[in-house]
Amino acid sequence: MLKKSLYSLISIVFLVTTISISISIYTLYSKKAVSVDPKLKEISGIEFDKGNHLWAINDGGDEAKLYRLREDGSIAKEVLVTNAKNIDWEDMTQNDFGHFFLGDFGNNKQERKWLTIYKIENPIDIKTNTTEAEIIKFTYPELDGSPIAASKRNFDLEAFVAFGRHLYLFTKNRTVPFDGITNVYRVGDHAANFDAKLVGSFKTCTTMKKLCWITSAALSPDRKKLVLLDSTSIWLFENFSEDKFFSGDVSHIDLGIVTQKEAITFYDENTIVFTDEEFKGIGGNAYIIKLDEVKKNKIIRSASSNRSE
Repeated sequence: MLKKSLYSLISIVFLVTTISISISIYTLYSKKAVSVDPKLKEISGIEFDKGNHLWAINDGGDEAKLYRLREDGSIAKEVLVTNAKNIDWEDMTQNDFGHFFLGDFGNNKQERKWLTIYKIENPIDIKTNTTEAEIIKFTYPELDGSPIAASKRNFDLEAFVAFGRHLYLFTKNRTVPFDGITNVYRVGDHAANFDAKLVGSFKTCTTMKKLCWITSAALSPDRKKLVLLDSTSIWLFENFSEDKFFSGDVSHIDLGIVTQKEAITFYDENTIVFTDEEFKGIGGNAYIIKLDEVKKNKIIRSASSNRSE
C-alpha cells in the first residue's frame, strides 16, 4: 500500500513538473518571430536603425562588426569598426540623434580598470562595409587597485542606454552572497575619459543569481519607458522623473523558460524585440512582445529596494 501511494505521488509530481515546463516553454516560444543566423551565436546587443532595420553584435571574441538582419533572420550586411576591438562587447544602444553606441565593457572577473564604448553614426548612413568610431573610456572610482571584497563585486556590466547627453550603465551583480542589486552609473556620451558616477540602484531578485543578472537594457523611442532584461523576464519601468529611472512604476513580465537572453530593444512605443543564444537546441531566436497584450505584474517595492541620487 505504501509503495503504491509513493508511486502515485511520484507520478503526480512528475506530471506537474512536465506541465510546468511545457507551459514555460510555450510562454517563450509563443513570442518567437524568427531564428537568428548561426553566425550570431552569441548575440549580445540589438538596435533598429533609422530605417527600421535590425542590427546586432556578437559577444567577445568575434570581429569588431555589426550585422544587419533581414526579416528572416539571415545576415544582410556586415560593417567593420576599423579602430575597435571586441574584447567583450555586451550591449548596443542609440541616442536621440541616431548615433549607435557599442559597449565593450564586460568585466566578469572585475579586473578591467578602463572600459570602452564605441560611438558610430547611424548604420543606415554607412555606405561601405567599414566605419570608424569615437572612443569613450570610463572607469569606476571604486576600483582603485585594492582587492574587491566578495560582497562588493558589482562592477561587471552588460546593459546600458543613452538618455539626454549621457549614457547610463546597469551592472551585472556578482556579489557573494548575491544581493540582487543592479547599480546604475552615468558617463558622458562623447569621446573622453570619464569616472563613472553612481546615480541609482534597484533590487531585482535574490533567488538565483543567474536568473536575476541584468543582461541588456533599452529605452522606448519617446524615452518614457525603460526595460531591463534577465534570463526569464523583463523589468518595465514607467512614469519616472527625468533620469531617475526607478522613481516611478515597476512591472515584471514573465518570459517563460530560462535561456541566455542577452539583447533587447524597442521597435516602437508598444513593441519590444529580444533575443537569446542557442543552447542544446533551445533558443537562438528573436522574439516580439506587445506591451498592450502581455501580462504585466506590478511590483510593490519597499523603500529600501531602490535608490536614486
